[in-house]
Amino acid sequence: MVVMAAFFVFKSYKKAVIVQYNALAANNQRMSAKPIYHASFTAIAVLLAVVVAVIVIHIVTVFLTLELNTIYVGSILLIVAIAGGFYASERVSQQFNARVVVERFIQLLLFFCAAIAVLTTFAIVFSVLFESIRFFNEIPLNDFLFGLQWSPQIAMREDQAGATGLFGVVPLLAGTLLITAIAMLIAVPIGLMSAIYLSEYASEKYRSMLKPVLELLAGIPTVVYGFFAALTVAPWVRQLGESIGLSVSSESALAAGIVMGVMIIPFVSSLSDDVIRAVPQTLRDGALGLGSTRSETVKKVVLPAALPGIIAGVLLAISRAIGETMIVVMAAGMAAKLTANPLESVTTVTVQIVTLLTGDQEFDSAKTLAAFALGLVLFVITLMLNVIALYVVNKYREQYD
Repeated sequence: MVVMAAFFVFKSYKKAVIVQYNALAANNQRMSAKPIYHASFTAIAVLLAVVVAVIVIHIVTVFLTLELNTIYVGSILLIVAIAGGFYASERVSQQFNARVVVERFIQLLLFFCAAIAVLTTFAIVFSVLFESIRFFNEIPLNDFLFGLQWSPQIAMREDQAGATGLFGVVPLLAGTLLITAIAMLIAVPIGLMSAIYLSEYASEKYRSMLKPVLELLAGIPTVVYGFFAALTVAPWVRQLGESIGLSVSSESALAAGIVMGVMIIPFVSSLSDDVIRAVPQTLRDGALGLGSTRSETVKKVVLPAALPGIIAGVLLAISRAIGETMIVVMAAGMAAKLTANPLESVTTVTVQIVTLLTGDQEFDSAKTLAAFALGLVLFVITLMLNVIALYVVNKYREQYD
């Protein structure tokens, strides 16, 4: 089938070249479209014919409960492809504007891809929302949002302890925000300072060496970061705390936050570096020409101009930290504690989602449905972060303009 499509594409291109040559030789007129557009039109015609045939065959087999032989289906598709290619090759002429058809098809294809992304987002949101509604029919919303204990274990018999479970999300949110805050305290200053140095102070020689090395951190698997946090950072934090008289858990939010911050540094530095370098050079030249030093230019001209992009990078880093799971499991533990002490073991929302959905689970119990409610909470938090960031960006952009 591919060979047949290539044959008709080549045939249309060759025919268009001949038609163009004859038109120029006869009356010195050009074709309405170049030969490459006629070849593209032929490829599109073959592709659409095959796609429509596949859809029709699928619908027929489903509604009529037929089982078609593979050879029979392949023969039909081959005939349809030949028909599409023959039709497109016959349309080649001086008057036919294949460019308009090809460009409209590309526009429709791009719109279809964008629509798929949007519809997928809505499908995810509604699927999580519907399952969350089922959960809230069993567990009151107030108990979920304001409960201070998380113990989703449901007993199998009425005489067992914890038959109703405890589904307070506050300890999970506290652990998530605590680890995220520690990670941001590590990632934002180091990442932003690295971006400023690479874009404003480093020579091209050092930049070409340092930036790839820095971005290598983004390519390390999170499980490797988890091993590093559990085997190196967590014992080091515990020994350091005990040396100054502090009680540090073997799995702590501080150890997970430190390693997570190191992992997120490339997200902040790379995006901030690209945004800072996108600031027009004329702004720097103007500030330097008025007598500003390099540091004053960076602080008062470059960073204000690049602030919207920097905020977007920080927002991406926060979302990455909130959604991290492996490092938290291996370095912070799975204990749902309501505490602000970074030296204690905590857990996050994502870790509990994985825990609730691991193994053979029944999707009619509150324990399993709680994972969807936690996913809805993460979605709301991310949405709020986007709204706040958009407000800050628009407000500062107005002041800068």
